[in-house]
Amino acid sequence: MAKIIVFTDLHILPEEKRIIGLNPSERLAAGIAHATKHHPDADRIVCTGDLTHRGDADSYQRLSAILDKTHIPVSLLIGNHDSRETFIDCFPDAPLDANGYVQSSLDVGGWRLVLLDTLNAPPYEFPETYCGFLCEARLAWLQDELRGAGDRPVLLFLHHPPHDIGFPGMDVIKLKNGPALYDLIGRFDCVKHLVAGHVHRTISGSHRGIPFSIFKSPCHQMPMNMDSLDVSLSVDEPAAYGILLTTPTGVIAHSEDYEIAVADVGTSHEALGVGADVA
Repeated sequence: MAKIIVFTDLHILPEEKRIIGLNPSERLAAGIAHATKHHPDADRIVCTGDLTHRGDADSYQRLSAILDKTHIPVSLLIGNHDSRETFIDCFPDAPLDANGYVQSSLDVGGWRLVLLDTLNAPPYEFPETYCGFLCEARLAWLQDELRGAGDRPVLLFLHHPPHDIGFPGMDVIKLKNGPALYDLIGRFDCVKHLVAGHVHRTISGSHRGIPFSIFKSPCHQMPMNMDSLDVSLSVDEPAAYGILLTTPTGVIAHSEDYEIAVADVGTSHEALGVGADVA
């Protein structure tokens, strides 16, 4: 069994800049500290894109300083708020595929983790770049990784959900060629779970027979409004990260609202005045 911590949609900004009054750096730093303290046995932290809000070098450097505070190894994906070129300049050791995309794979606890680059750029043309896209080169790379997985089950990470998730505005800016991705992974039997970000909510389900998990941001969240096409809607709800536990037969997904989590876990029933026979 492996334990993987998932942070998504960090939206780090230069010093003292805020989003709806929230400081993304402070919120992420608190989350990294919480995960490091309560899950020191985690095998990896995976950050699934929108690492920064504006793709600037200052914000990437601030992110690097925050991640340096944990002993847990970290893997980074990029999203539509990122700049691939600036990210590579600021994280020169980040693994890339042969075409320079921020894609990589690693084997953890008997599973293969495959990390995709769905940034639809360059050119950086908004609003088009808000959508995700996997070009033929990236899909070919993924095919090789799945073919090489052997008997290992695969956990697939990407920023943009490759299918509708029930928020009309976000569904407009999902992965543009999601059907092509599902056609590809459908030719293999190894992809057992898919993890995405982009939406700033905790969502789970299945699509074409493959379970998926999406997690909240450590910063601002998408309000539960399933009627609006406005993708800029944001609300101050508790910051969160995901916890994935791989097993020989599947994946268990938890969400930790770390801002409101009780620090002293394991309080006894007796201390709460509850009978010992209560489970």
